Amino acid sequence: MKKTVLITGASRGIGRSMALLYAKHNYNVVICSRHIDTLQNTAREINELGAECLAVAADAGRHEDVVKLFDDAVSRFGSIDVLINNAGISHIGLLQDMSIDEWNNIISINLTSVFSCCKLAIPYMLRAGHGSIINISSVWGVAGASCEVAYSATKGGINAFTKALAKELAPSGINVNAIACGVMDTEMNSCFTDEEMQNIIEEIPAGRMGSPDEAAALALSLSEGSSYLTGQIIVLDGGYI
Repeated sequence: MKKTVLITGASRGIGRSMALLYAKHNYNVVICSRHIDTLQNTAREINELGAECLAVAADAGRHEDVVKLFDDAVSRFGSIDVLINNAGISHIGLLQDMSIDEWNNIISINLTSVFSCCKLAIPYMLRAGHGSIINISSVWGVAGASCEVAYSATKGGINAFTKALAKELAPSGINVNAIACGVMDTEMNSCFTDEEMQNIIEEIPAGRMGSPDEAAALALSLSEGSSYLTGQIIVLDGGYI
């Protein structure tokens, strides 16, 4: 029986690369995003690979959207074997200039979405006796970043959430890990000028940004590898921190 992966924030960047890689490895793929046009483009690419795909327009930060997402996914494919919590936004600026609405928005999308998706995925994984949850975090959740306090807080929260949930679910054969990405070649970093990006790259020992495909390959290895590997925050950053 084919396994099913559900990936949030899968319309572009890391989420898109993960969706395509799992499709190539014979998974049923469920993807969601608020960006419907790019989501449909990703779905078409998955279908062209010969894989089954369900694309759902949803805001992962809204619990009611996530409930519908899981209802649709299970109705189509029967269960969820792998959950990848990838949905996320950034916010750059001084904390003192951040509004409470901006704070609540980034908390909802980056952190509450992880709670909602895990809460709804766990019963199906428990029933199956196995499962893999992969949370996409950031090096700033480990080290913190000036002018990205809220973003760092959400990613630090994901890291603690990952470690705690891994202990809770390990007796049931479900592994929970996080990938703490460094500077990745995605649209999220398009806010930087070429000069600013070059200065950042010069600080990375590997001398380059990471690629979404590298993050996707790591996620696949976590979901298909040893079930004894759990509760880990795996840093993918070219030696940056």
